[in-house]
Amino acid sequence: MLTSVDPDVIRALGDPLRLEIVTLLARETLCTTHLVEETGARQTNLSNHMRVLREAGLVETEPCGRFTYYKLKPEVLAGLSEQFAELAASARTAAGNKRACP
Repeated sequence: MLTSVDPDVIRALGDPLRLEIVTLLARETLCTTHLVEETGARQTNLSNHMRVLREAGLVETEPCGRFTYYKLKPEVLAGLSEQFAELAASARTAAGNKRACP
């Protein structure tokens, strides 16, 4: 059965900075300071982007003293990948289907 792709996840990944953050977090768990250094974003801007990624379910936080570490939730990306694979399979099947115009 074809499932719908989560629009919150798509919206979260649609921003270039957030996609860069997700790419960085795919390599290692990073704190806010690391992400500011890597992306060049201001801390307040980065915090807003991290909130969007958390609310979309893509990242989780890990407090460590006065720092907050972020790590990617790979199962969310894997689920998204499966949903897009289903859409691609459906599109291949439907390529020959053409609805007649009235």
